[in-house]
Amino acid sequence: MKNTKIKIATLGLAIAASAMLFQSCATATKTQKGAVIGAAAGGTLGAIIGKKAGNTAVGAILGGAIGGTAGAIIGRKMDRQAEEIKNTVPNAEVIREGEGIIVKFDSGILFDVNQYALKTAARTNIENLATSLKNNPETTILVVGHTDSSGSDEYNRRLSERRAESVKAYALSQGISSNRLTTEGRGESEPIADNATVDGKAQNRRVEIVIVANETMKQEAKTSAQ
Repeated sequence: MKNTKIKIATLGLAIAASAMLFQSCATATKTQKGAVIGAAAGGTLGAIIGKKAGNTAVGAILGGAIGGTAGAIIGRKMDRQAEEIKNTVPNAEVIREGEGIIVKFDSGILFDVNQYALKTAARTNIENLATSLKNNPETTILVVGHTDSSGSDEYNRRLSERRAESVKAYALSQGISSNRLTTEGRGESEPIADNATVDGKAQNRRVEIVIVANETMKQEAKTSAQ
């Protein structure tokens, strides 16, 4: 009973905090609002999608959402792309949430320990993903690198940044436009599992690729919804 009350109180605080932050940031962009709610209620949102992605990825999806009928139209397009990725990139975990997609790779699939150069097999994964991204050009892509808690904060942040940049660089080499791609390195700051265990650390070492609608897709969806 005590744990249940704590969980309910935590959820209430997260919702209240998000509401207050939105009210105080009435002039903020959707991306900024998404980042706020991702930070303020990341734990709650993470639970909704099974604690499989970090706050930055969740915030990017929320920040890019337009909602309503237009949002539902975008969601159906994302459903189709998610299925395509599942069928062509078998080493990736594909998470469909809201109006976006999170494609997650355990870092061991892409990199050797403490390295940021892509493995040979990793390049095949990125090539296959790039094919889907080219088939669906009206999207923007955020690449987010994460590490476990081993090493210093600064080392982990830089390693995660370099790994995200390596994925971006190879995607660019496969013909993805640079204006669609951005990167972030979150180091050890957004764990999705317990860093006190070997399995938890393995889950935290990951790269998340967030796919959301660009302005062209959003406008088309709004027009179709009228």
